[in-house]
Amino acid sequence: MNKKLIVGNWKMNPGTLNEARKIARNVRRAALTLVHTEAIICPPSVFLVPLIPRKKARHFSIGAQSVYFAESGAYTGLISTAMLHDVGVEYVIVGHSEERQRGDTDEMVSKKVRAVIEAGMTPIVCVGESSRDDVGATHFGALREQIRNSFENVPKKAAGNIVLAYEPVWAIGAKDSMVPEQIYEMSLFVKKVFSDVFSQESAVKISVLYGGAVNSRNAADIVSIGKVDGLLVGRESLNTVSFVELLKAVDAVK
Repeated sequence: MNKKLIVGNWKMNPGTLNEARKIARNVRRAALTLVHTEAIICPPSVFLVPLIPRKKARHFSIGAQSVYFAESGAYTGLISTAMLHDVGVEYVIVGHSEERQRGDTDEMVSKKVRAVIEAGMTPIVCVGESSRDDVGATHFGALREQIRNSFENVPKKAAGNIVLAYEPVWAIGAKDSMVPEQIYEMSLFVKKVFSDVFSQESAVKISVLYGGAVNSRNAADIVSIGKVDGLLVGRESLNTVSFVELLKAVDAVK
């Protein structure tokens, strides 16, 4: 069984380094009690260096929210994979819906995935339909194309270094998440498309996360009934008490 991954995407929060240190410290402390789960926090890039542990922490890692695929050059404000790897980043979120909305194409996502893997880090690749059509089920076709295009030209041998995060855009920030049974259906579909791109063996081994209105109250059901390998958590990851409760609830799932 894959180790369960709980990824906290802080987005453009919190407002100060002191707040960031406090959250990270509490999560790192809670991670010491975990058995089957890895806690990954993804703070804003300006907080990465001061938050990365000086030595490897038990069940706790630091990830980046974004990266650019070029090695260097005239790209004002952007960060390369080499820079992230050099300071100790282990995971990188790639293809988040907010970045796609700001202009990232599937082709750019594919380039970022390759760059992250080549730099020795693990990409957490976000995919998800913008709307859901239960009658015509057109969302399946849209999601299939997004996955295929986002991994175009990614070497098949790299499949084992990828984490997939299924995050339906319409569920982000919603009052409620998808019901676990729907999440299970979509996780199977995502793995099927991944197997078409890479191989059936790769699809069996890959970790699939779910993101979208995740909290400490629904996390265990999403993982157990939805049969996913972890969660991508947004605003709840900034609430230390709730996020620690979420970590413990997921870790207790057999």
